Amino acid sequence: MPALAVPVFALTAWLACYLVGRDPRRTVLRWAAAALGAYAIGLVIWTLAPGGAAAQIWLCLPALGWAGAVVALLPLTPRERRSIDRGALVLGVLFLVMVVALPPAGRLVALTPLAGALSLLWRLRAQVFPPRLPAAMTMLAVLYAAALALLLVPAPGTEIPALAALGVDLLAAGYLIAVAHAVETGERLRPDLRRSLTGAIAVTVLAGVPAAVTMMLTDGDDVVAVLQFLILAVVAAGAGLGSRVRRLLDRVALADEGPLRTDRAALFLNADALLRRRERRRLDGISEPEFLRLTRRALSDFGDLDRLTRSPLTDLPAVERRLAGREDQPRARARELRAVLRESVSALRPPGPFGTTDEWRYYNVLQFCCVLGLNPYARRPRADGMSREARLAVDWFRRYVPRDVTRQWQQEAAMIVAGRLWEEQSLTATRNG
Repeated sequence: MPALAVPVFALTAWLACYLVGRDPRRTVLRWAAAALGAYAIGLVIWTLAPGGAAAQIWLCLPALGWAGAVVALLPLTPRERRSIDRGALVLGVLFLVMVVALPPAGRLVALTPLAGALSLLWRLRAQVFPPRLPAAMTMLAVLYAAALALLLVPAPGTEIPALAALGVDLLAAGYLIAVAHAVETGERLRPDLRRSLTGAIAVTVLAGVPAAVTMMLTDGDDVVAVLQFLILAVVAAGAGLGSRVRRLLDRVALADEGPLRTDRAALFLNADALLRRRERRRLDGISEPEFLRLTRRALSDFGDLDRLTRSPLTDLPAVERRLAGREDQPRARARELRAVLRESVSALRPPGPFGTTDEWRYYNVLQFCCVLGLNPYARRPRADGMSREARLAVDWFRRYVPRDVTRQWQQEAAMIVAGRLWEEQSLTATRNG
């Protein structure tokens, strides 16, 4: 059993950490990481007590995490997203209770939320990117269901192959989630993933082989086995969270070297951005729907310079003009992209003093919620350093504009900005063509 459990555990723990480390604030990546983490814990428990109820419950939980990831992928309006997220949370808790309470065969009910989420994905497949994602997810879900059934209602000699099949299936699903996230954000995946995977394979060999040998030599000693899995989890996390671990070490080791730490952080962020930026290419190779989606994403990420460094919009002609004769680095491009977006938002401002009429709604929602990063619906909205206009805008949003309406306005306003940038990009491409 250790010969199977050790490498599968190391790889699933690595991929869970890699997904979280890629972008901790993306819900879809957190759900996928939770599914992989639940499987890794279930694998450890199964190694210690094969066929036990606790192991079976933990091995059913990835289906709930996977369902959450699929729901997070759905292209929904803000109002639809809010209601579906609430319903998914309630149903998830309900099915979790059922998984714990039912006998082994009944625990297959954990597949129900996943089936429901996949049906929604198929209904909205025309808006899902990449287009083959629903089919690939469905095929993996069917294989996962078959492996889980063999595990919960086992035939002689099928438990170990079923356990391995579950792990491979979840690794494939995690990869698909990473692909979907990269497509949505316009980033490259392969170079960054390949580098991280190389590290994961190295630590699996260097730490996994001694761990497996130790567990086989001390067969039946649960304490030793748990300690070996903990060591594997730590080294796998180091491989998956490489850049974040490096920054943490700098904060600890260089705590009294502020300027040096800042310079190193900028260099590391530039290096990481190079791995995840798309190949330099002409933006006229991007379709208009993709361009609009990338612009909406850049506006929502306006306050996060690290995310903007990875946006393909850093190759906009306006950014190129601003960088003429200056140092060309990913963070410099991100700063100029931010300036271009700020100018585009300012162009939406109607003439005259600040107002809250319909003609002001698009400017207000982008200027105050995206550019300035204000959250009118926070329990304690910050007021220090805010201009009079900002205070009036926050108060207006809180009093008169529901949260869902604000999100809808953000999408509509982002489409206007994207349309103008697309026209400028098309004109530039025509002149250069």
